[in-house]
Amino acid sequence: MLTCTYIEKGKFALTEKPKPKIQHERDAVVRVTLASICSSDLHIKHGSVPRAVEGVTVGHEMVGVVEEVGSAVTNVKPGDRVTVNVETFCGECFFCKRGYVNNCTDKNGGWALGCRIDGGQAEYVRVPFADCGLNKIPDCVTDRQALFVGDVLATGFWAARISEITKDDTVLIIGAGPTGICTLLCVMLKCPKQIIVCEKDESRIRFIREHYPNVLTVTPDKCLEFVREKSGQRGADVVLEVAGADTTFRLAWECARPNGLVTVVALYDSAQTLPLPDMYGKNLTFKTGGVDGCDCDETLRLIAEGKIDTEPLITHTYPLEEIEEAYRIFENREDGVIKIAVECGTTDKS
Repeated sequence: MLTCTYIEKGKFALTEKPKPKIQHERDAVVRVTLASICSSDLHIKHGSVPRAVEGVTVGHEMVGVVEEVGSAVTNVKPGDRVTVNVETFCGECFFCKRGYVNNCTDKNGGWALGCRIDGGQAEYVRVPFADCGLNKIPDCVTDRQALFVGDVLATGFWAARISEITKDDTVLIIGAGPTGICTLLCVMLKCPKQIIVCEKDESRIRFIREHYPNVLTVTPDKCLEFVREKSGQRGADVVLEVAGADTTFRLAWECARPNGLVTVVALYDSAQTLPLPDMYGKNLTFKTGGVDGCDCDETLRLIAEGKIDTEPLITHTYPLEEIEEAYRIFENREDGVIKIAVECGTTDKS
């Protein structure tokens, strides 16, 4: 079968691999119908994910059809349309039982797909702990509508959930990339008093204004002054930092009001510093919003009810055979790209 493979630092390539097989009674093999490219894939390509294994099939954002299940799998069966969770988790350890599935202590737990074991930018993928990591797609929801449920939407949903947003809040979201927009969609479910999105890319600002006209937008150079103006000079009650740039961590806590909450969703390429003397007296609460994909059934229900719509984020579609061009477009942010859907085909190639 055709796969997109991590060859070495700086290089992905299309390669042929055998179709995966069941290795454990809790496994499932899924025929991938649609996959996507994520910024985390680029982190692997650039060598920023030390645990990523050279030779692994990349991709952790996908939907498909269950092809085969292990003898212990009970929640899904062959023929079911499913989303695939970015995380593999056992469902039984201390963290899984408390919903912190990103911290699963099983040796195969956490971010494995497309990082430590073969992922889903391929025609087929083996999913460990299938009863935990696969969610059935409602009949009324298309593959394109469900594509981001297992990763980027799960990230936004988790970040909004832990941010303690109330209806009286001014919420600032820094970054309007795919994760930022998914975070915005989930923050909107909380119905805060006002939402401000900070973004430097003009095409993404236009996207926000076109699709979410009630959301305020501002560029980073004017963000602090704008937030203070819109909040009675207090600052934002809640800030979600989703950009991960060198300057945005500082911008996040500067824009937060005293005793406010800052949720760090972004994945940084380098360490960030807490300048405690500068922050003294702000009494801020910091939370980190690394995805805990434990709410996928709920997000699928919200999609089915028309309360979340991520399909507008898909600006480009490529077949798997042209994924290298898709990566070029995505990495260089060309042609107004936000997210790319990759059609992985339905033919059985071993």
